Amino acid sequence: MDQLTDFLNALSGIVWGPFLLIPLLLGTGLYLTVRLGGIQFRRLGAALRLGLWKRSDDGSEGDISQFQALTTALAATVGTGNIVGVATAIGIGGPGALFWMWVTGLLGMASKYTEAFLAVRYRTTDEVGERNGGPQYYLERGIRGPLGKVLAWSFTIFTIVACFGIGNLTQANSVAANLSHSFAIPTWATGLVIAAVTLLVLVGGIKSIGKVTAGFVPIMIVFYVVGAIVILIANIGSVPAALAQIFHDAFTGSAATGGFVGSVLIIAVQFGVARGIFSNESGMGSAAIAAAAARTSHPVRQGLVSMTQTFIDTIIVVTMTGLVIVTTGAWSAVDESGAQISASVMTGEAFSHGLPGQWGHIVVTIALVMFAFSTILGWAYYGERNVERLLGHRAVLPFRVVFSIITYFGCTTALDAVWAFSDIANGLMALPNLIGLLILSGLVARETRAYLKHDPQLTASQAEVEAFMEGEPGWDEWRASEAETTA
Repeated sequence: MDQLTDFLNALSGIVWGPFLLIPLLLGTGLYLTVRLGGIQFRRLGAALRLGLWKRSDDGSEGDISQFQALTTALAATVGTGNIVGVATAIGIGGPGALFWMWVTGLLGMASKYTEAFLAVRYRTTDEVGERNGGPQYYLERGIRGPLGKVLAWSFTIFTIVACFGIGNLTQANSVAANLSHSFAIPTWATGLVIAAVTLLVLVGGIKSIGKVTAGFVPIMIVFYVVGAIVILIANIGSVPAALAQIFHDAFTGSAATGGFVGSVLIIAVQFGVARGIFSNESGMGSAAIAAAAARTSHPVRQGLVSMTQTFIDTIIVVTMTGLVIVTTGAWSAVDESGAQISASVMTGEAFSHGLPGQWGHIVVTIALVMFAFSTILGWAYYGERNVERLLGHRAVLPFRVVFSIITYFGCTTALDAVWAFSDIANGLMALPNLIGLLILSGLVARETRAYLKHDPQLTASQAEVEAFMEGEPGWDEWRASEAETTA
């Protein structure tokens, strides 16, 4: 097992190294940002109003509201990466890694917009009438010929594999380990409860998942962020110095492994980008699967709503975790043996510096349980849609049962190798999707401009959209596809 773990870590280092995914992720995000005219900065306010306030396009086609699609994607992304992943990045890459997580998030918003737009633009329905979309469809339908098929089927297979790693085993293991450590709850008991509840929710499909996440996700995010804000207020005098250190170390790569050894700049960049994408999943294509189920009057509208998921995940939740870790000094704390404390307890130690008694560890444990369970639900849906694509609807129910059972083993089994495996699977998912985003970027830019020149603030009704979009690029094709899908 040690040899397998070493091999997977080495392979992960290649996939997430400076010559493959890191430049491809950052480069794609930067390219799309320029080509879309900085859409994530110009339209963020309107997107937040539509997604969080209005929440749905009345009269449009789809299975769930735009808000439910957003919270389903947030459920899948706001997970252990926001707690353990941030601690890992800062513990190894130094405080500067947080800056590169921000960069990944800001550029990734353009990638998230593009993949969500394409998911709605090329969505279809399965044999029971549920909407299907995501890279497994738009790569093939948007890119004609063998290349599109290869990219689409590669994504499908990699996503099915990845859903059992990032979306199941690692999340369940984190829940069980933390409940056992904080409340002495046996891991087998946690496993039974999680498996049963997961299956109960999954049986209802995306509508059930959407209802659960719409009520659950906002509560868990507010709970965690409020706890972090309380700590930052208590340590307000340390915040300016922490921010200065984050920006300084982002370009010097000074403190990292062990808190004392030091590192070169590339380590801060590598772990910042890798854990940033692990947290917000921009460019991976996964969140586009949830976006495809949304009721929306135009792909641009859902693309912008989905884009806010990366903002909430990285710029808000990840920032709270990172600032707490840096301001309290937990990132360089050592244990009794003089070794740096592990990432799994670093955030808890940081929260304990700002909250009385054991409340810091309790808040982090509860947040981690909520984050991880929500991720399990979101990734179950991602895996299900790709299983349906690969094997047909008959395989969906067996997948739900197997997925739920595996959460039990995630709770009760040591998973050192699975974390490295999850990083690799994430990278393999991202590769075909990023290639597709670059190829289809021209279509996205053209149709985005055509919509936003009429409705820059996203306030148009369904009837207004239909009136001003008539004859615009892609509109007739999409509406014809929607009509065929509805029929």
